[in-house]
Amino acid sequence: MRKANSLEAAQHRFGFSLTIPALLAFLVLIFGPFLRSAWLAFHEYLLTSTEPRFIGFANFIKLLSDPGFLLSWQVTAVFVVMTTVVTTIFGTAYALLLNEPMRGRSVIRAASLLPWVLPSTVTALLWSWIYNGQYGIINAALLTFGLTEQPIFFLSDNVGAMMSVITAKVWLSTPVVMLFVLAALQSLPQEQVEAARIDGANDFHVIRYIVLPHIKKTLGVIMVLQAMGNLQMFDIIYAMTSGGPVRATTVFSIEVYRRAFENWDLGTASAVGIIWFLTIAFVAIPYLRSLFKDAD
Repeated sequence: MRKANSLEAAQHRFGFSLTIPALLAFLVLIFGPFLRSAWLAFHEYLLTSTEPRFIGFANFIKLLSDPGFLLSWQVTAVFVVMTTVVTTIFGTAYALLLNEPMRGRSVIRAASLLPWVLPSTVTALLWSWIYNGQYGIINAALLTFGLTEQPIFFLSDNVGAMMSVITAKVWLSTPVVMLFVLAALQSLPQEQVEAARIDGANDFHVIRYIVLPHIKKTLGVIMVLQAMGNLQMFDIIYAMTSGGPVRATTVFSIEVYRRAFENWDLGTASAVGIIWFLTIAFVAIPYLRSLFKDAD
């Protein structure tokens, strides 16, 4: 018995030793910079300054009284909610379609991953061209069919710019949602579907009462992960609009970049980062709690 216990303890020590390189990398690359950023959030520190000066909560007070920052918070909320909801709906619908038997289904599934494989910057440039006011394909179609008399400059309009970056992010992320949902659909008992068909259920009833309850947990995980990723989105928005016009697409990531590398104010940028982190934690905590609850 003692020998078995010592063997189990040795296995645990060996397993823990395998995690040490990853733990060290986490401490050096992630946790260390986070602590430094949290420390700077309570200091006044410009890139032109020699030493940080402790000012307490002054950076947070300044941010929460700044209309521009509060607007970026609202813009972030709109972007995250819209991209998360629309991506989940489109990805789920697309997975339901690709789950049906059809000729060339495997090829279509593989080709559907193309938006996900492309670099984000390429996606941003592609959609910037599509929405371009002078030679974009959308304006060309509108002018050709007489739906407008003059070009629409989407990226120069507040609503148009937000719609453009949301479209680009939805196009990029829909294949990921499709993969998750499609994997969940593979475990759906076909006996339930066949029994419902025998009882006279149509496609709508099958989806509502059998398919959606079966993939409910998967959809919950997808929405939380999508929301966390959308809260961190930077490259697509910066490449398409740089946060403009004015501040119409300035989300938290753009706000941090501007304050740190355009205004050279590392203290305020760090404070924005802390508020950004707390916002992500507000979304992530329910997801993590559900994971640990399921594990128990």
